[in-house]
Amino acid sequence: MGSSFGKEAIGEKTLEMMNKTGLGDLPESCVAMVLMNLDPQDICKMAKLNKAFFGASSADFVWESKLPSNYQQIIQKVFVNDADNSDNFPDYSCKKDIYASLSQFNSLDNGTKKVWLDKNTGGICMAISAKGLSITGIDDRRYWKQIPTEESRFSTVAYLQQIWWFEVTGEVKFPFPVGSYSVFFRLHLGKTYKKFGRRLCNTEQIHGWDIKPVHFQLSTSEGERTVSQCSLESPGKWLHYHIGDFVVENTNVPTRVKFSMTQIDCTHTKGGLCVDSVVIYPSSFKGRLKRF
Repeated sequence: MGSSFGKEAIGEKTLEMMNKTGLGDLPESCVAMVLMNLDPQDICKMAKLNKAFFGASSADFVWESKLPSNYQQIIQKVFVNDADNSDNFPDYSCKKDIYASLSQFNSLDNGTKKVWLDKNTGGICMAISAKGLSITGIDDRRYWKQIPTEESRFSTVAYLQQIWWFEVTGEVKFPFPVGSYSVFFRLHLGKTYKKFGRRLCNTEQIHGWDIKPVHFQLSTSEGERTVSQCSLESPGKWLHYHIGDFVVENTNVPTRVKFSMTQIDCTHTKGGLCVDSVVIYPSSFKGRLKRF
């Protein structure tokens, strides 16, 4: 009978201990190993569970696994001014701070380029504004003008009124991480404006794009080259027109990417086009690009 009472007492103590044991009792190192398998946004959500998860969510090895392998080169390019060799970035106390800083829209080249990490995947993204591109006739207000808009991350776009020789070219040199990337022109047929709070589109100057297609070209310092063409369509909507893809296999040197968009058939004029930017995303993002 005493033996039975002893077993019952031990069982009650064990049950009581099990009831008191929870996620907060897990070692931070074990929690951190689990968090490494989650996306960055999920890691931030899990950090709210308890102190153990909060502490583990700041572990350097967790966030280093989410950063690009050449993140130090990217930091140098984004935050160090080559002209005076001065550091513009703050002192980072941990890798989580580095990730958070790179996830913001960081400006380059006098604000004509923006670079950021996708918060979900850690993939590097870039946008080059119309002011960072070489556009034939851009300084002649008979052909082009800069118009302010809330629909661009650069706050202004280049608007083509009318021209015979349409040519837009650009180039970027950047330490892209290893991976496959896709390049797009972000374009809009027609000029948008607001009236009584409603978004409207003036299509009066749209002409010439249905006669001949626009030609796109892409080349890289690694010898890759793609050529394509398509007709511009869907007035009133921002569309991403695919220029081509490129692959980065070596991060020891920055990758140079050149791209262009032309319609140089001088038998007719063309006009009514907004040029916002060129964007470079990991190729896996193709299905995520929005149409406005």
